[in-house]
Amino acid sequence: MLPDWMAARILHQDQEILILDKPAGLAVHPGPRGGPSLSDWLPALQQGRRHLPQPAHRLDMDTSGCLALGRTKPAIAALNRLFAEGRTRKTYWAVLIAPPPAEEGVCEAALLKRSSKEAGWRMFVDPAGLPARTEWRVIGRDGAATAVELTPRTGRTHQLRLHMSHLGCPIRGDGFYGGGEGRLQLLARTLILPLEPERRATAPIPDHMREALARCGVS
Repeated sequence: MLPDWMAARILHQDQEILILDKPAGLAVHPGPRGGPSLSDWLPALQQGRRHLPQPAHRLDMDTSGCLALGRTKPAIAALNRLFAEGRTRKTYWAVLIAPPPAEEGVCEAALLKRSSKEAGWRMFVDPAGLPARTEWRVIGRDGAATAVELTPRTGRTHQLRLHMSHLGCPIRGDGFYGGGEGRLQLLARTLILPLEPERRATAPIPDHMREALARCGVS
């Protein structure tokens, strides 16, 4: 049976596609250290169909919002192509701990993954990395905090988090890249899948971001 809390997080459902409002704190895939993940709920999300639904992309564990899953093998393949070719349209909302350098702009900075036995892995801005592009615009302000809409044009690991840090305005709660303590203030707000027919979804503001966004005049 699909639990009520998970059923309430289905933003779109048809015979081929599911779009979920993934909660912050839930990993999409099992990690090396174990712990709960969305994979634990795939049998319930199957809802009697032949195949387990499969996520077509990732969201960081602490990022909430729109996540697309395919419910059939052709749908899974079609979604994988869309994301691989960068043809999906995604927007994110974030609360930054400092204002960005302008009201809107573009960050183009290549990202490279480095790892060590002592510190594990993390991403760095490095010309030797993979190209990454993020468009951003301010949507609200409150003193030191700034709310922005982020549009990634590439899909690199930790791209939005690292690009905002690179601009000198880390996302609030991103202790990994200078955003301080607390919960990560990053929401995968909208997702548009250019299929036939087109699918689109908008995720609600999660409770842990509601107050900060409201102070910035965003609701």
